[in-house]
Amino acid sequence: MTEPPTHPVRLAEDIASLIKTLHDHLARASTRQAAEILGKVLDADVGILTRVTDLVGTGSRIAQSQAHRGALPPEVWLAMGRAANELHRVGVDLDEHADTLKQLGTPPATTTTAPPKPVASAMVVRRSR
Repeated sequence: MTEPPTHPVRLAEDIASLIKTLHDHLARASTRQAAEILGKVLDADVGILTRVTDLVGTGSRIAQSQAHRGALPPEVWLAMGRAANELHRVGVDLDEHADTLKQLGTPPATTTTAPPKPVASAMVVRRSR
């Protein structure tokens, strides 16, 4: 009998499932909605890409420690480090486009307009005398 996954493993499974759901929503989204979703995903401070990059970086440091102890081959640590570095570079490249995505994802501001003024008709009715 297999053991149930630990809480952090279950959390990783749940997050992967939520990302799949987000993917499905993004695939069906309007242009504005897609830009809004991508703006949140790519947010340099709290976006999914930043969080995943941090997670892979932490995994790399753990793999480094395990590799130094001989529990993991050094190739695993090096691959994790490369992945973290690449994700970081991708995030930096995309960061320059964050404002464009935010603009596209922001609904247009509603403007209040005054009711139209009555326009004088070109035809003038003359009274007969």
